[in-house]
Amino acid sequence: MKITIDANWDDEAKVWVAIAREQVGLATEAQSLDQLRDGIALKLADLVEDESVSPEFDLVVHSAAHGPAPVAAE
Repeated sequence: MKITIDANWDDEAKVWVAIAREQVGLATEAQSLDQLRDGIALKLADLVEDESVSPEFDLVVHSAAHGPAPVAAE
């Protein structure tokens, strides 16, 4: 299972906000892209009903020019 997740910088809240394109119910935020990526992995593991499946995800970063020094997203 591969899930595409969009990440946008919220300049008012000063956090990265991530929302999954697929209907898995994932929405989360973090102060850095590394923290966001780690949080996504943990939340996806909780959301996937089949414990034998390890969900993979693509993180699509938008608005990176407005965020703090972004790191490469996977």
